[in-house]
Amino acid sequence: MKKSILLLILTVFSVVSYALHVECVGKATLLTHDGDTLLVFASAPELKTLNSVGEVDWYRLPDTITPVQTGTDYFYPEHGEGYMVKVGAKRDVFWVFDYEQLRPTISLIEAELDCERTMLHLEGELPKISYTRLSGKQMTYPRNCYVEYMSAAWSEDTEMWMDSVAIEELTLEQEMTVAASPVATDYAISDMLAEQLGVAADTLRSPVYQPVALKAHPVTVTTTRGKQGEMSNEVNRPYSPDDVLNMSAPLEVLFKANGLNAEYYQWKLYKGSSLMLTRSDAEHRYTFTDKGNYRAVVAISNSHCQLDSVEFTISVSESMVVVPNVFTPNGDGTNDEFRVVYRSLKEFHCWVYNRWGHLVYEWSDPAKGWDGTIGGRPAAEGAYFYVIRALGTDADENAKYTIKPVYNSKLKKQDEALIGVYQLSGSINLLRGGK
Repeated sequence: MKKSILLLILTVFSVVSYALHVECVGKATLLTHDGDTLLVFASAPELKTLNSVGEVDWYRLPDTITPVQTGTDYFYPEHGEGYMVKVGAKRDVFWVFDYEQLRPTISLIEAELDCERTMLHLEGELPKISYTRLSGKQMTYPRNCYVEYMSAAWSEDTEMWMDSVAIEELTLEQEMTVAASPVATDYAISDMLAEQLGVAADTLRSPVYQPVALKAHPVTVTTTRGKQGEMSNEVNRPYSPDDVLNMSAPLEVLFKANGLNAEYYQWKLYKGSSLMLTRSDAEHRYTFTDKGNYRAVVAISNSHCQLDSVEFTISVSESMVVVPNVFTPNGDGTNDEFRVVYRSLKEFHCWVYNRWGHLVYEWSDPAKGWDGTIGGRPAAEGAYFYVIRALGTDADENAKYTIKPVYNSKLKKQDEALIGVYQLSGSINLLRGGK
C-alpha cells in the first residue's frame, strides 16, 4: 500500500507499556499487527512487569507450560521470539525484536524511470519482522519507509512550475514504485522504525537521475476589454482572462502549454470538425472573429513520453446591434449617453442629425456614444435622427453596404448576404428631466 504524505511524524518511546502488566526498559516502540503485539527495542531488549501482584512467570512461545524464568519482574528476551508473561491469573502475549538486527543494509539504490512511475531497485539486506503465532501461522509485519525526492508543483499564484519535495510512504521492499518525477532528482529512503525509535539510521540515497517524465498545465488567457463590474454596452464582453465561452468578438486568446521537461508541442485549432490550423510553439495567440464553436487541442511530448491531449472549447457570439429610442443626459449616471447595445462588431459608424438635417455628432467606436452636447453645450431636448453603418465579425468578407431600398428588400427576404450587415436609421429622443 502506498500513500502520499505531507508531514513526517516521529514517535519516540523511552518507555513503552503493554496492557497493564509489562513495560519496556529503554527505547522501544510498540507495533500492533492483526491483533498481535510486537515490541521493537532500539537495542538490548529488556522487560519488566508493571505493578505485579503475585508470582511472575515468563514463557517462550509456543511452550506455555514450562517457564523460562520464574519469580522475577525483570526479563531479557531474545530477538524474534514470542513470549507470554503470567502475573498471577493474568497473561500477556507479545513478540520481541532488536532493531540492531532489523537495520537495513542497503548497498545500492537504482532507479528505473518511465513516463508514469519510477521503480526503485534496492540491493542489500532488508530483514523482515516475522513471527509465528501460537496457532503455527507465520506472520510478517510490513516494514514501512519514506521515500523522498524532488518533484514539481504548479503554482496558481506565480503561474509557474515550482520545485516541491515529494514524500511517499511505502512498504520497504527490494522493489518500490514511486510517482515519476519531471525534474532531476535522487531518491532518499528513511527507515521509519529508526525514526520512531529515535536512533541514527544509515543514509540511503540513490544517484541523481535525469528525468524522462513530463508535466504540463495548459491554460488559456483571454485578452480583456475593460474591468469586471464596469458598465458597458457590449454584450458578452470579455472582462476576465478566464473568459473563453460565448464571448463577443474580436476575441483574442493566448494558448499556453506550460510544459515541464517537454520537447514537442502540437496545437490544433478546429471550427466544428474542420481543422483550421496547426502550430508547434509552446504558446501562441489567436484572434477569433467569426461566430461559431471552436476547439483547441494540445499534445505534449518528449523523446520518451507523451501526455494525453488537453482540449479547450471556445465559443464566439454572433453579431448584434440594438439601438435605443431615448436617452437622458441629465448627469444622474443612468442612460446619460446615446449608445447602441452591440456584440461582435468589426466596423461601426454612427451619424446624428438635428431636425434640419445638420450633422451634430458622429463616432466610430461602438463602445462610446453621444453625450447630448453640441460644441460643448447641452443640445436642445427633442428628436434627433441617426444613421448607423456596421459590420459584424460574422459578415462575409466581401459584404458591402447598399442603398436603403435594396437593403430593405434583402432584409425582407432574409437574404444570408445580410448576415452581420447593419444599415440602421431612425429617431433618438433626447430628454433631460430632473436628476
